[in-house]
Amino acid sequence: MKKRHFDVETDGFYGAYWKCKTGSDCAMIAMIGDDPEDYLARTSVKWLHKLGVNVMTMSPGKKDYGHHNYPLERIEKAINWLKMNSNQKIGIVGASTTGTLALTAASYFEDITLTIGLTPSDFIWQGFMQGKKDGCKEWPIEGESLFSYKGEPIPYMPFCYKHPDYWHVIKKETKQTGDMINSRKLFDDSEKAHPITEDEMIKIEKIHGTLLLIGAEDDVLWDTAKYIRRMKQRMEDHPHTCRLEFVIYEHGTHFVFPDSMLKTMLPVGSGLFVKLAFQAARKYPEECRSARLDIDQRVRNAVAKWKRVDR
Repeated sequence: MKKRHFDVETDGFYGAYWKCKTGSDCAMIAMIGDDPEDYLARTSVKWLHKLGVNVMTMSPGKKDYGHHNYPLERIEKAINWLKMNSNQKIGIVGASTTGTLALTAASYFEDITLTIGLTPSDFIWQGFMQGKKDGCKEWPIEGESLFSYKGEPIPYMPFCYKHPDYWHVIKKETKQTGDMINSRKLFDDSEKAHPITEDEMIKIEKIHGTLLLIGAEDDVLWDTAKYIRRMKQRMEDHPHTCRLEFVIYEHGTHFVFPDSMLKTMLPVGSGLFVKLAFQAARKYPEECRSARLDIDQRVRNAVAKWKRVDR
């Protein structure tokens, strides 16, 4: 696949643009993977191309595997470039932490008219870094948010555990449950210690077009089911123009990817990978697969409708 690469120093954001061969005036900003040109990013591009949209893959930065004070201006600059290059409609999709980024960006920039958040949160939390530090693979960064705008960190929920206890809590829960990673206690304890304030909540009522939220009750990274229910309530409590669509599965794990996308990423053994990653997928394999098949159709329908109708 041909692509155009973008760097922060020269273009104001880190990403890659992949034009759909069939021709399209619609583009999705996709934040799947740790780098805009890694395997996961490329496979998400292949999947989205089949839906007839151009794709701008983005990530925090080269060899930056954390999320801390990510400038929303980078999304804004990517949007402007897409508009200047024949894209009439712009959507955004993210999963996990980037699902939260997708919602946040869409609440700031009205040019985004389709927002898909897979296992997102409804609030912004403290920034973190990944790598190796004092025997830890991840640690929080003091004074930094997940995102920033106009040079200022966006208000965030601080984690109640500092380095290195932050990673020790995750490691202990992961070992006890047998999951690939389990950080739910980290988030639950942090919210108990610091109830989320209005400033820290994502203003989803400001999102335009269609907002699709997808999560599962058995997510062990955080309580995305609770967060999605709060977002539904927020929409009921605040004036808004966007159409909210949401689904919460009893079983689906943190990997609520469309089934065919997951199979594109892992042509052999996609179901086995999910089972190895999460205990819930081992206990309820058919239910998890059924959820992914349903997600597949929901995302396809949302994109198809957006291409036809939404502005």
